[in-house]
Amino acid sequence: MREENTEEHVHGEQEHSGHTHAEHTHTHDPEVIRKISLRLAKAEGHLHSVRGMLDSGRDCSEVLLQLAAVRAAVDNAGKELLKEHISHCIVDAIRENDRHELDELNKAIDQFMK
Repeated sequence: MREENTEEHVHGEQEHSGHTHAEHTHTHDPEVIRKISLRLAKAEGHLHSVRGMLDSGRDCSEVLLQLAAVRAAVDNAGKELLKEHISHCIVDAIRENDRHELDELNKAIDQFMK
């Protein structure tokens, strides 16, 4: 981990999908986060194009293929975020014997892998 390329995030209590999470601190490589964000922006643009295809009456098979491509792009962004999370947050949680963070990771994986 390159220390000069990490930034610390402190999250206050946040609610995600009906779950409230307590405050915690962790580090991320800002370049990795930037790349994940760019992947999501591309997927967002692609999805917008797919909506245009649907609205203009394009062949359903073509639309479905493009939807599959959007889904794959989002899934790949999620995989990269999971890798980043494990590399930083989970490594820190193991060092600190933070069982809560590990339990939260398991819940997130269960939701992501549905």
